[in-house]
Amino acid sequence: MARTLKRTAAFSALARALMSGARGGPSIGKRLAALPRMIKATTRGEYDGGMRLLLLTAATAYVVSPIDAVPEALLLVFGLADDAIMVTWLAGAVLSETERFLEWEKEQARVVVV
Repeated sequence: MARTLKRTAAFSALARALMSGARGGPSIGKRLAALPRMIKATTRGEYDGGMRLLLLTAATAYVVSPIDAVPEALLLVFGLADDAIMVTWLAGAVLSETERFLEWEKEQARVVVV
């Protein structure tokens, strides 16, 4: 019973931390809402995230693809490890790139066109 309460408290704390944003930065909701704007600005050539967006897309395709570089059926733990590493990198990259994009958007709002 006590173990379950500790686990529940830990997951609750993690959820609160994710929703409030790390280090005082934007929340997860704001970051996820920024993704479509970031893609649009990148495809228009307004935002310089082309290569990073390509890497994020490739990593997402790797994670969701049924074809795996290291199959779980043959190598068990190592097969799962490559997916876990890719998901971890993808999450960190999305967080850092959306934070960078949101800062860029703030700068664009400050620019006065005469």
